Amino acid sequence: MNRTPAQLMSLISSITPKLIRHASASLHSIKARKVAVLGASGGIGQPLSLLLKLSPMISNLSLYDIQHAKGVGADVSHIETRVKVKAYVGNDELADALKGMDLVLIPAGVPRKPGMTRDDLFITNATIVADLVSACAKNCPRAIIAIITNPVNSTVPIASAIMKAYNVYDEKKIIGVTTLDGLRAATFVAEAKGLDSTRVFVPVIGGHSGNTIIPLLSQISPPVPFSQPELDSLTYRIQNAGTEVVEAKAGAGSATLSMAHAGARFSFSILDALNGKAGTIECGYIASPVTEFKYFATPLLLGRNGVEKSIGVGNLSEYETKLIEKAKHELNAHIEKGIDFAKQYLSKSK
Repeated sequence: MNRTPAQLMSLISSITPKLIRHASASLHSIKARKVAVLGASGGIGQPLSLLLKLSPMISNLSLYDIQHAKGVGADVSHIETRVKVKAYVGNDELADALKGMDLVLIPAGVPRKPGMTRDDLFITNATIVADLVSACAKNCPRAIIAIITNPVNSTVPIASAIMKAYNVYDEKKIIGVTTLDGLRAATFVAEAKGLDSTRVFVPVIGGHSGNTIIPLLSQISPPVPFSQPELDSLTYRIQNAGTEVVEAKAGAGSATLSMAHAGARFSFSILDALNGKAGTIECGYIASPVTEFKYFATPLLLGRNGVEKSIGVGNLSEYETKLIEKAKHELNAHIEKGIDFAKQYLSKSK
């Protein structure tokens, strides 16, 4: 049976140690996987590590950062689940943190502050992602790599270029995590229409910043009509939800808790698919086989090898077609910026 949007949305919030023990017994035939979090002591990394520690689908949790990861590892390891936790700190321990991993999550990087765009983070975060993915290429080339570090529109092309340079590139296994855009869309639509948010699914395509985030409100499940003012208002809020959090935190960071939840949900879907669960779907940003863009987010059918296929964009409304056209220049520029950075990075590393 395929997991419903309601089950997906409530997966994390319903987990307790008691439920986990029960699930562990019922899932004894499921292969538990090895998962790494790179940037585990950061604002996203810590709550993400906590949520992953609760999963019966994980056997080993590898936590890495340039500092403080040992403390995070000690803290998380005291939770009474079967997941074995080991922490690693600094460049000298990075290789050991990655060996044998099935899934690598990369939330490492600098968060946004008020007035900053995701693009302002580019040089610092691009270098971090390039360094970490280079280590993945050397130590766990067959792992699925899930990129959370912003700007995702650029960091995913960087990761792909790095893996290509090491001759271990697999387009099915490099995915930008855009899950939070869909969760925000479901939440905002539910609030506006008086619906149960756990039963709302909104496909979100395009990229993962500002105008490149394109919610397909015409394809919402369950179907709901929208007036033009509602379309405008909801689309704007979904596209700018990250900025809403940054401004509300007033310099204290960006979206960390909701992103950790989204990252965990994405991870559990990947692990389900690796274990053969049919019909597992999440939106994600990948090398695009179905659009004019080199990279593009769509709903993805996940499988034992990562992305089985992009489900595509479906039948777009005139409004959504215009949103894509409006996003075209910005998204293409972000993609090319990532590709150009990777070329420079690789030329310096030779």
